Amino acid sequence: MTTAAGVATLESRFATALPELAVAWQAADCPAPRLTVLNEPLAAELGLDPEQLRTDDGVGLLTGTRLPPGANPVAQAYAGHQFGGFTRLGDGRALLLGEVSDRQGRLRDVHLKGSGRTPFARGGDGLAALGPMLREYVVSEAMHALGIPTTRSLAVVATGRDVHRETMLPGAVLTRVASSHLRVGSFQLVQAAGEVDLLRRLADHAIQRHHPAAAADAQPYLAFYRAVVAAQADLVARWMSVGFVHGVMNTDNMTISGETIDYGPCAFLEAFDPATVFSSIDQGGRYAYANQPAAAEWNLARFGEALLPLLDEDPDRAVDLASAALGSFRPAYDDARSRALRAKLGLTGHASAPDALADTLLDLLERSHVDHTSFWRHLATAARGDSGPVRALFLDLEAFDAWLAGWRALGPDPDAMDRVNPLYLPRNHLVEEALAAATEDDLAPLEALLDAVRRPFDERPGLERFAAPAPADFGRYRTFCGT
Repeated sequence: MTTAAGVATLESRFATALPELAVAWQAADCPAPRLTVLNEPLAAELGLDPEQLRTDDGVGLLTGTRLPPGANPVAQAYAGHQFGGFTRLGDGRALLLGEVSDRQGRLRDVHLKGSGRTPFARGGDGLAALGPMLREYVVSEAMHALGIPTTRSLAVVATGRDVHRETMLPGAVLTRVASSHLRVGSFQLVQAAGEVDLLRRLADHAIQRHHPAAAADAQPYLAFYRAVVAAQADLVARWMSVGFVHGVMNTDNMTISGETIDYGPCAFLEAFDPATVFSSIDQGGRYAYANQPAAAEWNLARFGEALLPLLDEDPDRAVDLASAALGSFRPAYDDARSRALRAKLGLTGHASAPDALADTLLDLLERSHVDHTSFWRHLATAARGDSGPVRALFLDLEAFDAWLAGWRALGPDPDAMDRVNPLYLPRNHLVEEALAAATEDDLAPLEALLDAVRRPFDERPGLERFAAPAPADFGRYRTFCGT
């Protein structure tokens, strides 16, 4: 069944199953909505007609202002540890419009950001600026193309309403698609309230939606916890392999599905430095690049605490079970990280030897401030016999040459390397260039960047600037959450 805008009827499974965590709400009006960018491949994947989404009714759906009959948009309630401090939160500027089944029968959330104040706004204006919403669009598309689990961006609509931040900026609404928006903070809120029956219903809902195999286990909630731990270990290892720095790994930004969520102060490494922080608000480096595995493990410990009432009636036994399950994170992460590095080095057929090689290499990259992304493609060129480009990146040539000889002796596969090492990422200077132009109604740089990052592994003539590091005068990069 479709509406005049060609949109499948929005279901309300979350709102129906968990009304205690959903506040019925409506999106704010948009004075002069204008579709800025539409993700046509994703629209088709969801069974939506891109041309109909470009109509007034379609733009109304994408802003939450014209919804199908029976739609029940809600603001979701959750909590979270934000930079270590526990806070009751919720969708302060967002709405879950509902769920749709895509062409493969998978249930997907349709969710808005920047749709106006809700009861969870906590003094915020509930709005979003065009630049940060386009950042999420670009980076989430890049992550998807890299094969990293992520929420997706369906569209960005300029609202015609200015948003006051440090200056007046054009406002926008992002339409986001996810397997769901259940997060660690959802469970923390319920556990903090002492609502064990609701906690069980929430866990059952999450198991059914994301980890159905856990339902058949003799200890379904423990199996559920283990599944989330495994999903997050794999996710963070994927982040690390491409130099992605999330920037705000609070527990409300850790999904139960294992998808990357919230592209506020995020960016990709330029020069390899484990201490890299891009977020303007992360003064202590809590979520620095190298700290991301530990931050994920800490978040998962909080998730385990929230699940304790479901794991065992004996509190001590519940703690023991949760601790053992959490203990699987580090080995799972280390294994995933090791496999990713072997693939990047073109040595997937080897076992332990590349691990020591990788450790030495990362130290060399840091000492010489080597660009993380371009290095791996130059290294593949060295595997083909031309080591000049990669040697030019290093200060300590003697140490690198010794490493290079040991690596070459293992017979790396350069074609396999090119299949996993991206050439095109949303480099920070290119993102800023595209966003600045878009706020002046010039979408050409944005479209060119999207074209590059949607095929990150395929070298194409004319895209050389998208593979090049930032110019020397770009300076130290800082990102902002956009609220």
